[in-house]
Amino acid sequence: MTAQTPAEQRLDRDGPVPLDELTSGLPPALDVTDHLDEIRAGRRLVILDDDPTGTQTIADLPVLTRWSVDDVRWALQQDTAGFFVLTNTRSVSAPDAAERNREVVRALAEAARLEGDAAYAIASRSDSTLRGYFPLETDVLAEELARTGRAVDGVVVCPAFIEPGRLTIDSVHWMRTADGMIPVARSEFARDRSFGYHHSDLRDWVEEKTQGRVPAASVATVTIDDIRRGGPDRVQAIVAGLGGGRPVVVDAVADADLQVVALALVRAEAAGACFLYRCGPSFVRARSGQQATPAIDAPRLRRILDSATAAAMSSPGADSRPTAAHGLVVVGSHVGLTTRQLDGLRASSPVVEVELHVPTLLDPDRRADHVREVAAEATDLLRDNDSDADVVIRTSRELVPGTDAHHSLDIARTVSASLVETVREVVAVLRPAFVLAKGGITSSDTATEGLGVRRAWSRGTMLPGIVSLWEPVSGPAEGIPYIVFPGNVGDDAALADVVATLRSV
Repeated sequence: MTAQTPAEQRLDRDGPVPLDELTSGLPPALDVTDHLDEIRAGRRLVILDDDPTGTQTIADLPVLTRWSVDDVRWALQQDTAGFFVLTNTRSVSAPDAAERNREVVRALAEAARLEGDAAYAIASRSDSTLRGYFPLETDVLAEELARTGRAVDGVVVCPAFIEPGRLTIDSVHWMRTADGMIPVARSEFARDRSFGYHHSDLRDWVEEKTQGRVPAASVATVTIDDIRRGGPDRVQAIVAGLGGGRPVVVDAVADADLQVVALALVRAEAAGACFLYRCGPSFVRARSGQQATPAIDAPRLRRILDSATAAAMSSPGADSRPTAAHGLVVVGSHVGLTTRQLDGLRASSPVVEVELHVPTLLDPDRRADHVREVAAEATDLLRDNDSDADVVIRTSRELVPGTDAHHSLDIARTVSASLVETVREVVAVLRPAFVLAKGGITSSDTATEGLGVRRAWSRGTMLPGIVSLWEPVSGPAEGIPYIVFPGNVGDDAALADVVATLRSV
């Protein structure tokens, strides 16, 4: 019998593994920050984000929520190493997700042609806990690139998200909990009704998700040893040897590991290789040539707000809506962490809450009236100048399960659409001091349908690497700070901490 590897032994353990045990004996990380300019000078990174939370690790990149050729041309014209296109595919059906990816790539190809054949690489940014349409999205992207004459040599699978502790070691993906590190397949996210899975070893996960089309044994690997002992040359040799769209799974424990990988990929692309990236947020930062930045504090937030307000005031057309003294917090995520964070906000900050009752929203005869009533109540509360409280619009906390993955998505879409309609009715009347949306689907739909954001800048993070601040530059939300807060990140005090910063200016 073959002896188990350390990774296999850890996977067989029943309980959490201490982080220091998981990382003990690893070689020291390599520092390639002197080469970040080389990474930034590589092909423009176009990040197709399956919900808006991928912006949480970067600063000062454009964000599109629509992908007309004109919109994509605008993004290509900005002097940045990349930009986001918010596809929000995690909230739609598989056929719709496939079609959105096709539309984006076709618009991108035309926009790049009109911009002088601008070179670009595509990242399919998805969840660091492995939920989402894989391999559907990378398959569609590869097909569309092939139509333009660009055959994909390899699909780089790199879900790591350093700040919240989603790390990959020996091809096994781990996540941090209060008790220690656990293989991601043992988390609540692996039981997702729409995107669940059974394997934490990414090679086995690829085989599972491709239904055996890609056997685990055929998946290439870039290990911590490759990254830290071999450096960019070793990693480049591995990825340059890919062909036919072969997947390669990538280890990462620190941002420095991802910078080594990004440098190797840029060099391989300069030599003619073509890759698709299926990645988490931290890879986006490394491949954009950025480093982690401090969380936005009150003075920097004030400068951002002053700039955004000045830009909004100079836009054509007068905005007659009054500006509320209070902010609007929109909570749609139902995971346990969000519920605890909402409890933390209640305990630390003056808030008033209005509830969208999910069973009522699922009743087509009652939904519209319920939405109107909640929107009117929230608007009145925001208008109340005698109150010091921000307003929380939240869904009821009980989970209404679907009968299958399709039904679960239908429920999520109905609830999200109701939240969006509520927000849209509120902002039609007044301008909140800020809008914060909690949950991936919630924050995407709030941005696009509730606030009418078409183009924005992601200005940085409200918490280190996990919560992003957008500056909308179009639509009814122009000049209103918009905070994208995923449902599955931060500690129990995170929501309260962000709101405290927003209230401090």
